[in-house]
Amino acid sequence: MTFLDEKRPSTSVSPIETGEKSPKRISNAMSTIEDDDERLLAQIGYKQDMSRHFNQWSILSYAVSVLGVLGSQPATFGTPLSLGGPAAAVWAWLIGSVMASFTAASVSELVSAYPTAGGMYFVTKSVVPPEHAAIWAWTIGWLNLLGQGAGVASVSYTVAQMILATATMNSKFDDITRTYAYTPTPLQIVLLSIGFLISFGIICSLTTKKLHEIELWFGPINVIGSIAICIALLTLTPNKQPASWVFGHFQDGSGWGVGFSFLLSFLSVAWVMTDYDATTHMSEETHEAAIRGPRAILGSVGISGILGWFLTVALCFCIDDLDAVIKSPTGVPAAQIFLNAGGKSGGTAMWFWVILVQSFTGCSAMMAMTRMAYAFSRDGALPGSMFIILKDQSLHQHASQRRLALRLILQRDVLDWHRFNSHHSRDIQHHRPALDFSYALVILARNIYSHRIAFRPGPFTLGKWGKVVNGVTCTWVLFISVVLLFPTIRPVTATNMNYAVAVAGFIGLFSLGWWFAGAKRTYTGPRTKDLVVRIDHTTESSDGDVHSPDV
Repeated sequence: MTFLDEKRPSTSVSPIETGEKSPKRISNAMSTIEDDDERLLAQIGYKQDMSRHFNQWSILSYAVSVLGVLGSQPATFGTPLSLGGPAAAVWAWLIGSVMASFTAASVSELVSAYPTAGGMYFVTKSVVPPEHAAIWAWTIGWLNLLGQGAGVASVSYTVAQMILATATMNSKFDDITRTYAYTPTPLQIVLLSIGFLISFGIICSLTTKKLHEIELWFGPINVIGSIAICIALLTLTPNKQPASWVFGHFQDGSGWGVGFSFLLSFLSVAWVMTDYDATTHMSEETHEAAIRGPRAILGSVGISGILGWFLTVALCFCIDDLDAVIKSPTGVPAAQIFLNAGGKSGGTAMWFWVILVQSFTGCSAMMAMTRMAYAFSRDGALPGSMFIILKDQSLHQHASQRRLALRLILQRDVLDWHRFNSHHSRDIQHHRPALDFSYALVILARNIYSHRIAFRPGPFTLGKWGKVVNGVTCTWVLFISVVLLFPTIRPVTATNMNYAVAVAGFIGLFSLGWWFAGAKRTYTGPRTKDLVVRIDHTTESSDGDVHSPDV
């Protein structure tokens, strides 16, 4: 995995018709010089609508905040803990983080070559033959949009749940009944969640320069806070569990057996370590996006993987009574651990930083979704796309995409109202597969059509390891998606059933129904210049790249 010459000049390529059978298509050499950002975007076929203010530090901070390990790991810690036990939580996080790095590397290579707001959705057109590009792009785009929307909605839900857990922690505790005076209702969680969604939308409507200035703080607070809380928890907890229990105690909390309970324990790391292409959706607002985007993706996965594992280990050491923590009256097992360690005052103070970072994650995830909605709209793939784009051009900050994204997420929240009093893992379970399939299908297409489409890498390339890394990525995504779509509790009832398949199926039927009803006659994929050249004489280098004569 290497970065190529960062000062390589861009090469213009013009569309050329060819009568050859099954011609190879080759992209232009990708520009990586800061002054060439707008020129590269123009070569791809889009004009620069948004201003570029994000630099290496702000985009890395943004990437770290999208994963938001300090907020997201405690929010989902109870799932692997209750299903597989502490050892399952620890080892699932470690393995899941390593596998996430393969996916992140595969995504980074593709988006380095095509740094646009569409992310992997746009890349589809450049790795699939023209006759298949539209249906592939349509499918990938809707999968990504579904995953982004489900992710933002579930983050807002966890923020609301955390805040109400804080209210529970600070209410009067009855020693006899072992309950708190206040317990949040599903309606309260939903209403507070909607309030946060609206606030996320307002923040995302700020200018790119202001967002750049705000995002600079998100990452450092996440990292410093994670380290500080690990130290505080281990220091304040008087009776810690032995290492043999933390790293070796597994249990069957699902009813499916210890082995499958361990697999279900990947739910936490699966929810946190995804949305890798969120950074690429900010490409049209980032200087040298072809270089800085992949660096931010890989850096954030490494940082979050390490910090998340330390947090998981620290929390497991600080569990005094496993059953009591899992069945915590706060509704959030991690909050109970904080409360046990620091009391009401200390626990609330530490929990405040978890809530703050999770709010950062919500804002950052909303930013990614609005850019995806913008990219999908300018290609005519969303209802009222022309109206949205025309309105955006007058507002200059794409506020209408943000309102569209907010409406989609609010509708999902209302539809999921009846499920908010059950296990949060179902929100996780259709968020992750939708996003990961939107990545894996593009990666798969790139390899399936490699005999027809010559991929010219950007500054970041996997080199000779590309096929191996891509293969591991696709295998892992298929495997973990099957696990995530499985019911988490046995026996399966209407209450604990995993409805992720039904939700995804409804979206799939809607998007494909719309496609066959008429979209296939008007939607042609990303509306860009077709970077196709006739290759009369080609030579293939040792690294597998195809080189063509000057045109």
